[in-house]
Amino acid sequence: MPGVRVSAASAGIRRRSPDLALIELAENSVTAAVMTRNRFVAAPVTVAREHLAARAGRYLLINSGCANTGLGAAGIEAARACCAALGERVGVGVEEVLPFSTGVIGEPLPLDKILARLPDLVDGLGDDNWGAAAEAIMTTDTHPKAASVLLEGEGGACRITGIAKGAGMIEPNMATMLGFVVTDAVLTREQADALLREATDDSFNCIAVDGDTSTNDACTLSATGASGLDLERIGEARFREALGAVMRSLAYEIVRDGEGATRVVTIRVEGAATREDARAIARTVGLSPLVKTAVYAGDPNWGRVVAAIGRAPAEFDFESVRCWIGDELVFADGERVASYNEAGAAEHMKKPEWDLRIALGDGDATATFITCDFSPEYVTINASYRS
Repeated sequence: MPGVRVSAASAGIRRRSPDLALIELAENSVTAAVMTRNRFVAAPVTVAREHLAARAGRYLLINSGCANTGLGAAGIEAARACCAALGERVGVGVEEVLPFSTGVIGEPLPLDKILARLPDLVDGLGDDNWGAAAEAIMTTDTHPKAASVLLEGEGGACRITGIAKGAGMIEPNMATMLGFVVTDAVLTREQADALLREATDDSFNCIAVDGDTSTNDACTLSATGASGLDLERIGEARFREALGAVMRSLAYEIVRDGEGATRVVTIRVEGAATREDARAIARTVGLSPLVKTAVYAGDPNWGRVVAAIGRAPAEFDFESVRCWIGDELVFADGERVASYNEAGAAEHMKKPEWDLRIALGDGDATATFITCDFSPEYVTINASYRS
């Protein structure tokens, strides 16, 4: 993509390699970001926020294997030292470097290992290294996650490309574990910020693997302007939809790659009085451990779903609730429907991907939430995470 180069390198921070990634943006690029709402904040999140408040950000430096979280002043200094060393090497100010980390909490950042590989990262910058960069930011992910779209505009074309990582500690409430989206369209900082927040709200804020929000969550949108096409020439609605498509694709891949996940469920709520009510119902069902274990078993235990709907922090008339597992109407008018075919519902739940539809009678607001099952493998992965 014009105006952006990426690279990856192995620093030996984790057993899997590579574990370092670098994204270089053209001069005068703009970057917007959303970060974790967890009050236990990682050092790189703190430093990235400071740097973004001062400058636009031209280099995104990412490491996996160590979260650099819970280390007090030492963690902050380590993040700043990485930024300073990279800035000196490429000839930019320290505040033009944004640090991001993911991995084990409470372990000191292996600063010497990272600094030793900065020359390789800089020398390796190129146009076609997105795959390696997507691999470098993984932790418990089983495969890299990337998406890209090309938009034809008036007098040319622009591209939107994104990479993300995440498989556990996913109920972001802001972004994902880590996500980086770049476009060569012309955007102002204000436009980038508004577009990112809107797209995040409909993608990474609508997924869950386990209900945990990471200390390091971050998602960025950078615009290099290299295509020369602004929103007027591209069409703002077209650009918004394309950006949303990229981020929804990445979000879906995170759930599909959820730790130990065997099935993905798309929960669709319709007929709510407000979007907030629809989202609250969808999220409550999608985060229910009892629902998620029933999904793993392929057991149409609809009582768990209805109970989760009933306790959702939303205003609605429960007597108007209807619920479908796939095409099977299960529940309506406060009770199981007489025509309910449990065998049909069970068959539907055995699919690797299926829909759960919930309809209310209170309005026309809708919401979609994507979740996965809880399997024994989830416990195994997280029980042995540090070993």
